[in-house]
Amino acid sequence: MANYNRVLLMGNLTRDPEIRYSAAGGGREGGSAICKFGLAVNRTWKNQAGEKQEETCFVDITVFGRTAENCNEYLRKGRPVFVEGRLEFSQWEDRESGQKRSKLAVVAENVQFLGSRDCAGGGGGGGGGPRREDSAPRGGHDEAPAPAPSARSGRSETAAEVIDDIPF
Repeated sequence: MANYNRVLLMGNLTRDPEIRYSAAGGGREGGSAICKFGLAVNRTWKNQAGEKQEETCFVDITVFGRTAENCNEYLRKGRPVFVEGRLEFSQWEDRESGQKRSKLAVVAENVQFLGSRDCAGGGGGGGGGPRREDSAPRGGHDEAPAPAPSARSGRSETAAEVIDDIPF
């Protein structure tokens, strides 16, 4: 029987990312980077009476390596992101009560930053994955990415204008 474990989530950070480094590896403190943050994903629908309903799902996200360092540097509470990863189930015994505990979380393999660097919403996007050195942003955190030139009009378009042109 085939198995498939893939998660795609889009939502907003519920807290600032927290980074630490493992004991072994090649990170800043001798280990590999591990970044954790919370994500809130909203779902809206209409009930049978036609009233709008909404629920929020809170998900814990773990990111490793260079992507973890990028998340820690560029993400803050409220920032929208798109996460691709896999589910991971953990079980342990509570030290204080001795009860068995469990948790289902997402291990992110790719994190795409949405919105601007300055605020939680907005256009423009960036990648959270590994980058080549020559494509790294130059300048401070306040520098916004330049809009991509349009192939049709020769002028620059914002991300919102490009998305509006998608035919679905």
